[in-house]
Amino acid sequence: MTAAATRLQESALDPARAVHDETVPAGEPYLLAIDKGQTLRIVDLEGNQAVDVIFYNRDDGAEHYSATETILRQGGIYLTTGSVLYSDDGNPMLTVVADTCGRHDT
Repeated sequence: MTAAATRLQESALDPARAVHDETVPAGEPYLLAIDKGQTLRIVDLEGNQAVDVIFYNRDDGAEHYSATETILRQGGIYLTTGSVLYSDDGNPMLTVVADTCGRHDT
């Protein structure tokens, strides 16, 4: 996605109603199962940090997020509101529904 295509969008969801609210220390791992239709919110609390994530299909651990497949299907390396993240099998796994930063590389 090009910089011109960035779509900043605040989430309409109330964080106070979150099912889980976890603060993960820098460098620490975290594992969470997400159901279809749920929203995952990642917040950079201190600014200029990077969050490394990987997503797996909980029903097939061999299927996982693919930066390569996502880049090919999105037409660029940057993700923003509306971007779909794809698995190594070419299946959509997640959609970015809000973005207040506008520049996330895969």
